[in-house]
Amino acid sequence: MTVPPAGASRATPPPPSTDEASTGQLISQLTEQVSRLVRDEARLAQAEMTQKAKRLGIGAGLFGGAGLFGFLGLCVLVATAVLALDVVLPAWLAALIVAVVLFAVAGVLALVGKKDVQKGTPPVPTEAIASTKADIATVKESARR
Repeated sequence: MTVPPAGASRATPPPPSTDEASTGQLISQLTEQVSRLVRDEARLAQAEMTQKAKRLGIGAGLFGGAGLFGFLGLCVLVATAVLALDVVLPAWLAALIVAVVLFAVAGVLALVGKKDVQKGTPPVPTEAIASTKADIATVKESARR
């Protein structure tokens, strides 16, 4: 019994050329290549999604910061409105008028938002499902012929 030299591996010999290969060998090569292609594509998709998720996270954080500063600016603007009305009305009345206006805007936004949410439910991709069912039916019909 001979011992393979150090560093040698039991690599499979290269496949025969397609001119010499049998049908079984060609199918085996095809299966192996398709499997490798699917694995490589899955790895590529995973790497791409990881990169996009990082960018999405950073973008969402920046939008969150922008929203916070926008909210703070709105708060200062509301305080400015109260102080401006305080010039002609008592302070409590100025604050009350601004609060009523803010609640009215919030009510309108809530009603519009409720209407949009009702239009968007249920959150199921009905068009994509119908298209997929049609594709499956077409493939089944083609297979019957």
